Amino acid sequence: MQQETSREFQRDFGRFQDEALKAPLSITRNGRERLVILSAVEYTRLKRRDRQAIAVENLSDAGIDAILRAEPPAEAAQYEHEMTAVCDADS
Repeated sequence: MQQETSREFQRDFGRFQDEALKAPLSITRNGRERLVILSAVEYTRLKRRDRQAIAVENLSDAGIDAILRAEPPAEAAQYEHEMTAVCDADS
């Protein structure tokens, strides 16, 4: 990702607006990343993806099969006792 200082960004705002339409642009201040400028289209795409939900009845057979075959990552084993406690409480 291209980086520019806040000073340069202020000096040539129009050019950086155009560049941000092509790819996100990182704005730094005092050597630290402070902002990321991106196109409205990219922002909308990211927001839509963030809120995407699929009803179970809309899942394909392949999607359901993939869920059923999925295995938790090894680091999830540390929480196994929580599932056991919930299952025991439901019995």
